[in-house]
Amino acid sequence: MLSRVEELFAYECDALTLHTSAAMAVVFPRSTQEVSAVIRACREAGVAFTPRGAGTGLSGGALAPEGGVVIECSRMNRILAVDAENRTAVVQPGVVNADLSKAVVDLGLFYAPDPSSQLACTIGGNIAENSGGPHTLKYGTTTNHILALELVLPDGQVARLGTPAGRPMGYDLVGAVVGSEGTLGVVTEATVQLTQKPQGVETLLAIFPDVVTACRAVGAVIRSGLVPAALEILDKRTIDAVEASVYAAGLPRDAGAVLLTELDGPAAVLPRQVEVVERLAREAGATRIDVARDDTERQAFWKARKGAFGAMGRLAPDLYVHDAVVPRTRLPEVLEKICEIGDRHRLKLANVFHAGDGNLHPNICFDRRDPDEMRRVLAAGEEILRLCVDAGGVITGEHGIGTEKRDFMGLVFRDVDLTPMHWLRDAFNPDGACNPGKILPTPRFCAEANPKARGYDRVPFDA
Repeated sequence: MLSRVEELFAYECDALTLHTSAAMAVVFPRSTQEVSAVIRACREAGVAFTPRGAGTGLSGGALAPEGGVVIECSRMNRILAVDAENRTAVVQPGVVNADLSKAVVDLGLFYAPDPSSQLACTIGGNIAENSGGPHTLKYGTTTNHILALELVLPDGQVARLGTPAGRPMGYDLVGAVVGSEGTLGVVTEATVQLTQKPQGVETLLAIFPDVVTACRAVGAVIRSGLVPAALEILDKRTIDAVEASVYAAGLPRDAGAVLLTELDGPAAVLPRQVEVVERLAREAGATRIDVARDDTERQAFWKARKGAFGAMGRLAPDLYVHDAVVPRTRLPEVLEKICEIGDRHRLKLANVFHAGDGNLHPNICFDRRDPDEMRRVLAAGEEILRLCVDAGGVITGEHGIGTEKRDFMGLVFRDVDLTPMHWLRDAFNPDGACNPGKILPTPRFCAEANPKARGYDRVPFDA
């Protein structure tokens, strides 16, 4: 257990440095029984608690309230069982995402959800946020790959949800827990679906003069009927940052944008699919198209893409990674307006995003020690969210709501829409002891969320 101020500092925030909160303690359970014991002890002491994985989240979802306890699950990191015949695995929540695929590669299998932080993020955190990644376009988000869960409820009891076959009997409680951001309990075990490795993979890098033409190429590919494994775009500012970092992959510095396309499936059909993508990219305005010659070059392309956030982080002390979704048809105009917002607020803004499903990730580099810059960052962030919603989109695609976007839930939901969400949370977590202050709006927008109105005034809460 950690309890000294200097030890707790690293747990004051997740990868979103805008929001901080000082916990009273951080505990490191290694089993379901220990998680249950910690929760029961918190209940007896009247202290709130928050589950946490690797801390790579980008919405402030893993912050304990002031004086609360962080239940850090990274030491619950064992792969408990693998069933190659049924393509399933049973894992603890602290298993690192990429490590699961490495463990089953010799069986010809892999775990499909692939967040950019997959070398560090954990399965438990992915479940909490319903994480996605570049290959979401074809393979879906985390919820499409979770069959069953073991969950320690906010009163310390242990429940098992779902079935290893992935066919729930009765209500789909697994579906309710995935994406609930740790507000319904603490996941201590997950049965996940593994995927057969494709017979062949082709990766293309198309060079465009600007982001708008790259977005138009994405629309053309989707209209063709192809379902690529991934369609990712990096703009010029991102390219410059990547090529000046350890993630450099030889991306052309004079490009306005690059489109990274990955196709996978039966080897016999891939050559024709490559031809289609190349033709559509050229018709949309691509000036050059490179097809990865081998796995080494393919990995270099992906190193550049997945290292983009780290590369951007070199430019300033803080990085704000947005996460909103718009219809693909609105990508060109929305991207133009996002760049205008960044320029108008005099901010270093770059775009790297999952173009295939319209999941945008505007990156803003800033220094939170500068009050004026901080004000401009927050103002630009709100404008971006409103822009995306006005375009027919939503305020998050894979990072979750957490504390970052909870006060903007009203942009997409009315009070009558939010009420069932309160009912669901209260059925699991009636007094708000488990990860309080996340997802549902604060008193600024919703009086029900006022801690004092619910008998909970920071910590201790009214148990």
